[in-house]
Amino acid sequence: MKFGLFGGSFNPPHRAHRALAQLAIEQLALDELIVMPAGQPWQKAGSALAPAEHRLTMTRLLLQDLPRVQVSAWEAERAEPSTSIATLEHLQAQHPGAEWFLVIGQDQYEKFSSWKRWPELLQRCTLAVAGRAGQLPHPDPALPAHRSVQLALPADRISATALRADCARGADISPMVGPDVAGYIAHHHLYGA
Repeated sequence: MKFGLFGGSFNPPHRAHRALAQLAIEQLALDELIVMPAGQPWQKAGSALAPAEHRLTMTRLLLQDLPRVQVSAWEAERAEPSTSIATLEHLQAQHPGAEWFLVIGQDQYEKFSSWKRWPELLQRCTLAVAGRAGQLPHPDPALPAHRSVQLALPADRISATALRADCARGADISPMVGPDVAGYIAHHHLYGA
């Protein structure tokens, strides 16, 4: 069995997240991609995050029709800060003997040595890196030799930061997040909407 783990704050989730999920499933021939909205991402302590239950629900709405995708509440329901190594250990205990891929973006790959217990992560999985359009991913120079594959994600300049700003000024964000997520944001008055 081949599994992928795709974590993040998903604040809010958007079309680039959906595109990366689809690409990972297809290119890596995954049996299942587990998408894991972070409860309390330790690297984003102090930043303005929508409550975890909202980010979890929005992620489910965005990805609800994608086959072989499971959006997990495991990190969102934990009191401890979210770390990829703790999540991967938990998932690997549930699926012993499976092959694992950790789906990340180029920005995370460049600073991977700042992650908690990153050497163990490199031993436990293959990094599946979404490079910037037309470019090879560049690893953090501190990383030793490790298993990695490139995911050829098309260019999309969308960013969650810009989406939050668009919400605050009342712009229509449905082309970037889909009508279900846009409606959820408006209904719950998230991001100043």
